[in-house]
Amino acid sequence: MFLFGKKIAKKKVSHFETLSEKWSARHRSLQEKLWEKHERVLSHFKNKTKQFAAGSLAGLMMLASPAASITAQHATPSAHEKPFIDINEASNLLLTLHSYLPQVVAPLTPDQEVKIGEILSNSLHAKVAAELDGIRLNRSYGYIGQEQHLARFPGDTMDIHFTSGEDAQKYYDYGMAPGLGAYGYFAKSANSMTSEQNNREKYYIAVQTFLSPGYLENTKKMNQFFMFHKMLVVNPDNGKAIVADIGDAGPAEWTGKSLGGSPEVMKYLERVDGAQKGPVIYMFIDDPNNNIPLGPVSL
Repeated sequence: MFLFGKKIAKKKVSHFETLSEKWSARHRSLQEKLWEKHERVLSHFKNKTKQFAAGSLAGLMMLASPAASITAQHATPSAHEKPFIDINEASNLLLTLHSYLPQVVAPLTPDQEVKIGEILSNSLHAKVAAELDGIRLNRSYGYIGQEQHLARFPGDTMDIHFTSGEDAQKYYDYGMAPGLGAYGYFAKSANSMTSEQNNREKYYIAVQTFLSPGYLENTKKMNQFFMFHKMLVVNPDNGKAIVADIGDAGPAEWTGKSLGGSPEVMKYLERVDGAQKGPVIYMFIDDPNNNIPLGPVSL
């Protein structure tokens, strides 16, 4: 090409540049789809952690190949890109769970329950399922709300309820429910109460047993099954999980909540205010030999 008598060299576009442009475009498309599908859980990690990978192809590759050598992971993403988060084992579990959860909080399909149960069973190294012995709740994914403390034994009060001053400071203000839980006291007396019975109240949940399929026809049998049965409760937004037991029935259907948690359960799951209801996954644990202790667990 000549311009005003001068020869202008035609710029040659290398094969690498063409390929790079194609990969960049593909990366942006994949990244947008990932954020669209998993925005809630990815936003949580963005706000709670500082482990970011670059908003680039290298960052995206971490999802598919976490062990791959990433050389550009400290690059700064451009303003229009959302930062991609370092995918570790815990966050990978959350993304896997979210791939089976509905976009809105709704009852899971049988296939979703099976898949999620398998994922949680592998992580807990024990059977976790929405149905055991032909018994199930009305749902296994729903909103959890705040519950009060329950009386553990006759004469239990808030002034003697806690074993440490630290716990009293954290949980005293939640108060004690005016009535007993659905299964009565957790222990016969203060002197006879075991640490396990104390933990049953500390880590209890209330679930809608009365809405379970077949409950009215088999009330006695199902209550025997539900009473203090262990469940795995998972906050799908942050991955926090806790082994809880069914210590009460509720909440009422009109509340819009599907279960309730003790102050200790809600605090650990970071669902601390019942008015700010949040979704959780909750499924039965098959633990016939009582090998799994109540309380927080790492998945």
